[in-house]
Amino acid sequence: MDLIPQLRRAILAQSLPPPSQTLLTTLTSRSPPPPIPSLLATAKARLLASDLTNTSGTVVDPSLPVFPPNIDLATVQESTISQNTHVQVLDIENLSLSRWEQVEELEAIERGERTRGRQVIRVTDEENGEVDGLSSTAGQTQASRAGGAAASGGANAVHRLVLQDGRGKKVFAVELKRISGIGIGKTHIGEKILLRAGAAVARGTVLLTPENCTLLGGKIEAWHEAWMEGRLARLRESVGADRPQ
Repeated sequence: MDLIPQLRRAILAQSLPPPSQTLLTTLTSRSPPPPIPSLLATAKARLLASDLTNTSGTVVDPSLPVFPPNIDLATVQESTISQNTHVQVLDIENLSLSRWEQVEELEAIERGERTRGRQVIRVTDEENGEVDGLSSTAGQTQASRAGGAAASGGANAVHRLVLQDGRGKKVFAVELKRISGIGIGKTHIGEKILLRAGAAVARGTVLLTPENCTLLGGKIEAWHEAWMEGRLARLRESVGADRPQ
C-alpha cells in the first residue's frame, strides 16, 4: 500500500490539521521508510508546532478551512461555523480572577510552583500540619491556594481565548461550558484546536463547549515565551499601586 495516502488518513483520523504534500513526501522518502506509527508521531509533532498562517506548504496544507468572512462582526447576533476549522491559540485569560490574582498565578508558574509535584506536596503538608522547606513561606502557600483551582482551570473558571485561523483572522472565544483542558498553565500559545462545524458564534465571539471543539495540544515555543513575559508585564503595569500587600 502507498505510504502517503495511508499516512494522510492516519493523520486526519486524529483530527490534526491537514498535512501538506511536501510534509508527507519528506516523511516517507526514507528507504526503507519508518513504520506508520513512527511517521505519524513525527507528523503530529511537526503539525502541532507549526504556524497555521505559514502558507509555504512545507508542513500544513495551505488550503485548510478557515473562518467565515464575517465571523468577527459584533453586529451579527448569532451565527455558526460552517465547517470544521483548525485554529491556534494566541492569548488566554481567566475571566474568573481579578488582575492581581492573575499576576500571582503567572508569578507562581514562573517560579515553578504550579507543577503538580510541588503543589501536591505543599497542600498535603499544610493540611497535615507538617512544615518543610516547600511550605515554610505561608504567604506563598496562600497565594498558591487563593483562587488556585480557578486559575489553573478549575470547575468554576471561565476563560477567554484569542484564536487565529490559517489566513490570520483572529476572533475571541469564550467557554460557554467548562472545558477541563483549557487553563493558564495548561493551554499553550500556538496550541491547536479543532472547532467543529456548527459551533455557535455570538456577536463575534465563538462559544466553546466540550462538544464543539477538540483540544489537540502543541505549542510554538517562541510565541509562548513572549506571551508569558509580555502578559505578566502588562498585568503588573495594570495592577500598579492597587495590588494588595
